[in-house]
Amino acid sequence: MTEFVLVAGAWLGASAWDEVVPGLRAAGHGAHPLTLSGVGEKRGLPVGPQTHVADIVDEVERLGLRDVVLVGHSYSGIPVGQAAVRIGDRLARVVFVDAGVPADGESFVSAWWQGPAALEAELAGDGGVWAPPTAPDFDGQGLTDEQTARIVAGATPHPGASLSDPAVLSGPLGGLPVTYVKCLLDGPEPADDVAALLTGESWELVTLDTGHWPMFSRPQELVRILTGAAARS
Repeated sequence: MTEFVLVAGAWLGASAWDEVVPGLRAAGHGAHPLTLSGVGEKRGLPVGPQTHVADIVDEVERLGLRDVVLVGHSYSGIPVGQAAVRIGDRLARVVFVDAGVPADGESFVSAWWQGPAALEAELAGDGGVWAPPTAPDFDGQGLTDEQTARIVAGATPHPGASLSDPAVLSGPLGGLPVTYVKCLLDGPEPADDVAALLTGESWELVTLDTGHWPMFSRPQELVRILTGAAARS
């Protein structure tokens, strides 16, 4: 049995995985959706350097999990990638779902596609948090109105301290067993840093014809990808 630890991207907590968890458990796996400090039902908890990495590592250790597949969506690929290196032989595989990947000394902000200054200004203008998107921001992402409403209803401001936290990699990311899920409606090609890692023997690319939030738009297809990744672990 594989133990999945599921971490959603910015603004979202464990409930983002509500339509994925039953499918994983029905397939005989453990499924442990995790809310990071400062978002969702943990809004208000302090967030400092490496807090989100510690959240993930501590959950694995608290539950005594082995044969772990860490799943990181969007922003959460940054702490998940760092945690994957740290949990050692407990790790079976990492699945990045349309996610950023950590680079030592770099942060989510420093790799922001519009440039660090744009996101830094946005965070400063919102008092140090990243304001959740509104419904129009999800246009073109393969979501129904109901699915969009669920995301918006579950989103809370994201602590800026986690976004500007430089990654600390205690080992090479390229040597980890990884499945990278590229959601095609959010762009047909992986980012350059991901593409470089995909040239390694232990990384594989899987595409999904939907937008950036497949746990909402294509939960059953995502379950099939995750269970397939577990089978290759």
